[in-house]
Amino acid sequence: MRFTVSEKQELIKMVVESDLGVNRTLREIGLNKSTFYKWYKSYSDHGVEGLESIKRGTRRQWNSIPQEQKNLVVELALERPELSSRELAYHLTDNQQIFISESSVYRILKSRGLITSPAHIFISAGDEFTDKTKFVHQMWQTDFTYFKIIGWGWYYLSTVLDDYSRYIVHWELCSNMKSDDVKRTIDRAITKAKLITKQRPKLLSDNGSCYIAKDVKEYLKESVGIDQIHGRPGHPQTQGKIERYHRSMKNVVTLDHYYAPEELQNALEKFVHYYNNERYHESLNNLTPADVYFGRGDAILTERKRIKKLTLLARRKEYQREILSQSFENQNKINSFESARNSN
Repeated sequence: MRFTVSEKQELIKMVVESDLGVNRTLREIGLNKSTFYKWYKSYSDHGVEGLESIKRGTRRQWNSIPQEQKNLVVELALERPELSSRELAYHLTDNQQIFISESSVYRILKSRGLITSPAHIFISAGDEFTDKTKFVHQMWQTDFTYFKIIGWGWYYLSTVLDDYSRYIVHWELCSNMKSDDVKRTIDRAITKAKLITKQRPKLLSDNGSCYIAKDVKEYLKESVGIDQIHGRPGHPQTQGKIERYHRSMKNVVTLDHYYAPEELQNALEKFVHYYNNERYHESLNNLTPADVYFGRGDAILTERKRIKKLTLLARRKEYQREILSQSFENQNKINSFESARNSN
């Protein structure tokens, strides 16, 4: 029930002047003790204006986020505007050992007018293969995409992506898009991955001329022992993960103009490092591709659970401390009030 200012004044006067005592009077009129003392203190300190400023439901919940942690969310959002609310939440857990839910991060940023989103839009794609991979190096996806360098013409980016972890195993910028470029890319990917002789992934590619060339098929089968899988013609979504990666990468990298291959090379290196090591993928339990690729995902998820438990426990303890402190304060008010009333 809401009380007007005049009703609050009348109730305060009734309790103060009652001969029944404070507790009994409050019981008789059905008014909560803590509510009365909140009114009484505000009225004593600020007069009628104090009663007007009191709002219902101002007591914070036990799991309320401390102001210093809210400030930390805002600071991080300003420092890393490329991170979404979801990515900010997991960045805080992994790097600051603080658990704040994705929805809470979103609300904090919204209240400050700082709703963050990636600097680029990740375009939806059918990135699930019929038979999902279950471990690293079970299958790789490979594809080309292209860039135009001012004064140099077209250059082609050849990429090998691990299907299970989405980790970029290898990439290189090529002046052509031929079978030799495919073979060189795969060779270097195998070297970087440090695969043993019998450990060979399947290779998923589209039906581009460089991937269906006879010498590529012979190289894959006879030289490196890799089985090749082709996507369905006219259906690029089969290679959804690498298609999506290339689109996401180009939405960032092509924001700038490049006047030499070295400039584009440097930009690609930065993005691949970010993508592999810093970008949290929702489909990977909000781990980075490197976390999954190098097998540290389970340890990180376990640590996140521990941090969440400790964070919530700390909030509950702080809440209980505040409640206890408020209880002592209220009791002191009651004693002071009763003492002053009896002396009169």
